[in-house]
Amino acid sequence: MTSATPPLFYVVTGGPGAGKSTLISALEARGFAVAPEAGRRIIQEQQLQGGRALPWIDPHAFAQAMLDHDAAAFARLAGAAGPVFCDRGIPDAIGYLQLVGLAVPTAMWRAAEIHRYQESVFVCPPWRAIYTTDSERRQTWDVAERTYVTMVAVYTELGYRLVEVPRAPVDERVRFVTAAAGLR
Repeated sequence: MTSATPPLFYVVTGGPGAGKSTLISALEARGFAVAPEAGRRIIQEQQLQGGRALPWIDPHAFAQAMLDHDAAAFARLAGAAGPVFCDRGIPDAIGYLQLVGLAVPTAMWRAAEIHRYQESVFVCPPWRAIYTTDSERRQTWDVAERTYVTMVAVYTELGYRLVEVPRAPVDERVRFVTAAAGLR
C-alpha cells in the first residue's frame, strides 16, 4: 500500500517502560482508534503456546512476528474514519533487530517504505520514575535507554519527524499529542 498521502496513523514509540501503552490506552478512552503494541501480545501468545518467537529465544522470529502483526493492523485499520494511534509501528521491528545486533532483512526495510505513517512520530523518552519490569518486559534500564536511541535513529533514517512526548501525567501527554497532531 504505497500512497502519496499516508493514512492518519500516528506512531507512539520509544523504549520499554516509557508510558507508551498508558498513553495509547488514554487516547482510546477518549474515543480514538488505536493499534495495540505487537511485542507484548506476541510474547504472551508465544509463552502460552510454548512458541519460539520470543526475544530471548529467536529474535529474528520475534521481529518477523512483530512486522506481521503491525502490517496486518495497518491493513485492517486503513479504512478508519479518523486518526489511529499506534503503539509502535513497523519501523520498531527494524529497530529491535538493530538493537540486538542482527541484520535487518531487506523485506523489513521495504515494508517500512510501503507502510508509511504520518510524518510526525511521537517518541516517549526513557522515564526512570515509571520504569518497571514484568514477565514480558525483561529489559534493564540500560536496554530501555538504548532502545529509545535506536528507535529515534531508525525513524529519523526513514524520514520521520520525531516529536518528543513530555514526561508528564497522562492527561497532559494526551493533550500534548492531540494538539501536536492537530486534533481536539
